[in-house]
Amino acid sequence: MFKRLALATALTLSMSVSALAASYTIDTKGAHASINFRKLHFNFSFLTGRFDTFSGKFDFDPENPEAGSVSLEIDTNSLNTNHAERDNHLRSEDFFEVSAHPKATFVSTSIKKTGEKTAIITGDLTIRNITKSIDLDATYIGGGEDPWGNTRQGFSATTSFSPADFGMPHGAAKGTVELSVEAEGILDK
Repeated sequence: MFKRLALATALTLSMSVSALAASYTIDTKGAHASINFRKLHFNFSFLTGRFDTFSGKFDFDPENPEAGSVSLEIDTNSLNTNHAERDNHLRSEDFFEVSAHPKATFVSTSIKKTGEKTAIITGDLTIRNITKSIDLDATYIGGGEDPWGNTRQGFSATTSFSPADFGMPHGAAKGTVELSVEAEGILDK
């Protein structure tokens, strides 16, 4: 009887430990993370850009990725298409209206594993104080210890959405924006 109770307790404890996802902070220093976007421009080419300033965290357990979570906060004023006049227009009330809405956020609501290293991360994207549910197609790149003794995990994710869904009234806001996130996180100590 004692052996069965000890075994049941050990199994319960090991399942509880594996169900705990470790917390990571996205390393935005040293170009280990990026948030990029592109949008078709007059059906001729893609307009590309990025957000230079953002932060984020994720919880991840390689044995149970569906127990994880992701959150991002993006400084909308930091958008950069390498064209100052266009960037100022994108910051205006026609698009991001950064004076009233300086931040965009993403907070995951669920993670569904779709393959050995892939998952769909569903979450709430908020831009201009309008929140819509979106899906990120995520790929686990890998993880391990870096040369400085930190534990790191890396992911790549993509999604697309319509700017008009977030109240952007300008005609150029029609169509679809493709968004990509590259994230390398350092285990919180």
